[in-house]
Amino acid sequence: MDLNIVLSKVESRISNEEEIESVLREYNRENSQTFNFDPKEEEKRKKLCEELIRILGKDVQASCQTMCLETLRILSRDKKVLGPVATKQGMLVLAQLAALQGTGESVPEILEVGLVVEALKCLCNVIFNSVAAQQLSAEINLASGLCARLRMYTGQGLSHEVALFSLRLLFLLSALRTDVRSCLRQELKAVDLLIEILEHILSIKWVGKYEVATDLEAPPLPLEDNERAMEALKTLFNLTLSDFNDEDGAHQLRLITAIMRHVLMIKTQTEDKTEELHSHAINLLSNIPVLCLGVMISVQSRGGIEEYSGKNMDVIQVLLDFMVKRIDKGSNFKEGLTPVFSLMTESSRHHRDIRKYIKAQVLPPLKDVKNRPEVGTTIRNKLVRLMTHVDTGVKQSAAEFLFVLCKESVDNLLKYTGYGNAAGLLAARGLLAGGRGGGQYSEDEDSDTEEYKSVKPFINPITGHVEEPMPNPIEEMTEEQKEYEALKLVNMFDQLSRQQIIQPMGVKQDGTIAPLAEAISQCNMESCSSDSD
Repeated sequence: MDLNIVLSKVESRISNEEEIESVLREYNRENSQTFNFDPKEEEKRKKLCEELIRILGKDVQASCQTMCLETLRILSRDKKVLGPVATKQGMLVLAQLAALQGTGESVPEILEVGLVVEALKCLCNVIFNSVAAQQLSAEINLASGLCARLRMYTGQGLSHEVALFSLRLLFLLSALRTDVRSCLRQELKAVDLLIEILEHILSIKWVGKYEVATDLEAPPLPLEDNERAMEALKTLFNLTLSDFNDEDGAHQLRLITAIMRHVLMIKTQTEDKTEELHSHAINLLSNIPVLCLGVMISVQSRGGIEEYSGKNMDVIQVLLDFMVKRIDKGSNFKEGLTPVFSLMTESSRHHRDIRKYIKAQVLPPLKDVKNRPEVGTTIRNKLVRLMTHVDTGVKQSAAEFLFVLCKESVDNLLKYTGYGNAAGLLAARGLLAGGRGGGQYSEDEDSDTEEYKSVKPFINPITGHVEEPMPNPIEEMTEEQKEYEALKLVNMFDQLSRQQIIQPMGVKQDGTIAPLAEAISQCNMESCSSDSD
């Protein structure tokens, strides 16, 4: 429909509500899937936004208001036309229609669910696309109204869509405004509120201070419940980005950890939705201090994997399976793998039982070293391949994970990965000369298998495997030929270095790398100082 026709009807003071509703319905039907708009009509769309806010501020029928909001939601996909909406008057109109403007801690009763849902959707779009609207949402204290609305969730109950878009709007505010995030945590007690909402959605039953009863035979979580749970998890992720320094904060974090353990153990209606839910749980757990993560394994074993050193490792196995599944997908490694790497690395660094269990699955005692560490289908092979990934964050996360499993021992890491794959990590940590990282680990040593011991002298430390004997290319050369080839190689390196194509590097005494001249100079200085009386 021509935008001029829509504008003429909406702007006209003689058009009745039925006429406005009819023309907007047709416009909405034609543009329901429109996300890219004609730049030439930008001013017209801006004018239409202005007129819609004017109509919504008047006393018109709910059906007409709903149609206006639906049009405004479509238009708000274009951030360039939101000027008339991102005003205090415009935001107050939308907040009132969303039933978020009340007195004190109360909000109005919802009379028209469809109207409220459309207003919430509009607020989500407008706040996401407009910095001015984000500022105004803080000024009119929109978060307070949302929390008051969501407190009705566990009491009177809310429709699925009202609860879903209220949670989504709360997530946006907590993500885009640090001041709102702080207010949510401290004044509005939103962390406790979201814990209660998750308890309600997931039908949580506590069987211990930090233990949730998990029935592995229970039916899958319904899709609508899953959607609301994920919005709550995303908001909790934002609210846990800052440290919790008091005792109540530590208690909240342990409750969250226990609920996340339950989330990781349940299924939803589809495999993809289950993976998405688990991904949000892992993201949230990556914010939790390591001292609170022991809650994940401090539960009674009720079937499944047997207890490991007195701890239940069911959820750790779920994390490993999740990691392998993301690796096997072969795409989006940074967003898909970094959080689970971070969680398992820090858990392993500070919880001995978790580290021992994961190492038994990822780095079992070596037997076959005929193939390179990066060749094969085992978890170790897959992780070693990631150590040379093109994305720096991914390769650093994978290398750090394996390093911690090896108790930050360079010798142990090289045994499983080879020097070539580990060189990047060792250079970054200043450990090219060997040694250990700074972590504190138990003194028990790993025992090598008889198969590994028998071939250990023949393993190439660079590639990490036993290589087939190769013919010596200089065996039949004369001494003059060898000298000629050596000088030729030196000249090639010199030429590349002068052209700054390569820069020769050396290892300093502290294990870090530096330009070769600097490394040699340091060695000479230390040699001179040690020779002096």
